[in-house]
Amino acid sequence: MRKLFTLALLLTGLSFANAQSDEEKVDKVIHKVFDAMRAGDSTALVKYFIEEPNMKTVYKKDGEILLHVGSLNDFAVAVGTPHEEVYNEVIDNLEIKIDGPLASAWVPYKFFIGEKFSHCGVNVFELVKIDGNWKVSSIIDTRRQENCLF
Repeated sequence: MRKLFTLALLLTGLSFANAQSDEEKVDKVIHKVFDAMRAGDSTALVKYFIEEPNMKTVYKKDGEILLHVGSLNDFAVAVGTPHEEVYNEVIDNLEIKIDGPLASAWVPYKFFIGEKFSHCGVNVFELVKIDGNWKVSSIIDTRRQENCLF
């Protein structure tokens, strides 16, 4: 009986470790996306995405809520086009939820161009686990210049 109990604890621990491992892997992918952006490296950036992910931004202009639909290509071009200042998206309080091969992350951010604050908001990442690798399938974000979450 004691051996059975020990085995059950061990298996529970392994299951928990695997869940943590996936959470760490998702966290790493998200951080690598922002590392590639800071480096201006569009080649590194695109490898963290599925082909043709959803890329959207929700923002307010002149009192109206607008939805902009972009593309990974647009994002990669913006990141990879030489620019003097570093595009630096600072994130905090990342919250990740995982169910099997699906992950969702709530990612508050502040965006800086060089040292100058540009805007803030929240990114919502959706990731899928394909062939053992987590890939971004969708990003939708909000953008504003006040009431930042951190």
